[in-house]
Amino acid sequence: MKLRAGESLPRLSVFRSGRHIYAQIIDDAKGITLAFASDIVGKKGAAKKDTKRGVESASHVGESIAKLAIEKKINAVVFDRGGYRYHGRVRALADAARKAGLKF
Repeated sequence: MKLRAGESLPRLSVFRSGRHIYAQIIDDAKGITLAFASDIVGKKGAAKKDTKRGVESASHVGESIAKLAIEKKINAVVFDRGGYRYHGRVRALADAARKAGLKF
């Protein structure tokens, strides 16, 4: 994704509940979601097909969102942790997305 003057990077937004973790890449200028991944089984964009939770599941979500972004030619994003502390599942998601080729 090439940026023109005045454009900003898409935002990788993370939401975590007590059981699940979700990630989406949002274009704030257009107000649309470009890619979505979660650890919920059976949904479009599901990262995994088993019931593991925690850091391992968040890592799979990070890999999935990075693959979806790279398919859509998005190589760099701004990381929005949603006010959550940068540790545990949030950090695992971010590290996995970086390892899969997404730049923050």
